[in-house]
Amino acid sequence: MHVFVCAGCGTELTAPVSQVALPVHAHHGSWQELLPALMEPATYAVDPRPTGPPWRPWSDVGTDAAARQGIYAPVPAVSFGARNRIVIAPGDSRSMTLLLEQCDGHCWGVDGRAGPNLACEGCGRAVATRIDDCGRWQTVWLEPDAVLRRPSVLPPAPPPDWDDLARAEHRVPPVDPDGSWNRRWETAVGVALAHLVAVTEDRPVALPSGPVTDVLGHAVGRYLPTGPDARTVGLAGPGIGTPRPRPDVLLVPRHPVTGTPWRPPADDAEVVPLDNGVWAFLAHPDETSPLPASGLLPDGVLRDDYPLPPRPWRPLTPDDYAFEYTLVRLPAIRTPRLRRYHDGHRP
Repeated sequence: MHVFVCAGCGTELTAPVSQVALPVHAHHGSWQELLPALMEPATYAVDPRPTGPPWRPWSDVGTDAAARQGIYAPVPAVSFGARNRIVIAPGDSRSMTLLLEQCDGHCWGVDGRAGPNLACEGCGRAVATRIDDCGRWQTVWLEPDAVLRRPSVLPPAPPPDWDDLARAEHRVPPVDPDGSWNRRWETAVGVALAHLVAVTEDRPVALPSGPVTDVLGHAVGRYLPTGPDARTVGLAGPGIGTPRPRPDVLLVPRHPVTGTPWRPPADDAEVVPLDNGVWAFLAHPDETSPLPASGLLPDGVLRDDYPLPPRPWRPLTPDDYAFEYTLVRLPAIRTPRLRRYHDGHRP
């Protein structure tokens, strides 16, 4: 574990935190909603891409300069902000105070549009940006040139093994109690579909029967064509292995700590990474009772005296912004076929 300190005076600015992968939904919220914290307590993540102001219009940047910023197809504006910003949960921040003149936002909070809005209490140096506006995940982003990472006296927690992803606590239910789709699901599916479009080069796909088709079928139909010679898609990962015969494309989990996709041994064929919580639900969808059986029921038998799980009131619609955001950052978008897809696609 580590703590982050002010580079100017050494004041500790965070509680002890361990590094995990940047969540795929980090930059994708839901307008006019108050969202919870992006990061779990005692964790941090690093975004290697440029983020935040200053922004420059695509017409002023050009293809080559945009590619150096990680953008490979036209977008309204390209970020020339800092790389490697560090994000933590607001509750893990320490010894920082708001710079009130930097606290611009829309309606319910601050959104960081004016740059860093938190200063070190020790020396007054601007060190971080608090974001809590509507439609934005609750975060504190530390500026990479304003902080230093120091070892913590606390020992690090052991990272989860691939097989741990099958445990129930890793699963993210797709539907919220009010019947709406979980925002993490909407973003994760949008991100995964961008990868699927890239690896299939805008060709038809055939999904496997079961939860994948039940949940993702409508979403895939919005982004990919139908027709003959479809590329087969299958769910694979720890605990379920690889379907036989081997599909053309595998939907696999993304490791929550390293961010790397799971791969079958000695298999270098195409994979599409999924948010590990989404993948875990698709791979292990069996319902688990919120009230444990009390000893009179056999193993595997569930109680039937609790409410049924919530059902969605509409088909799953991926986050279009997350889809576009991901697609333009995949180098494959520069191929003629995918560039035509991008230029003509209107979900």
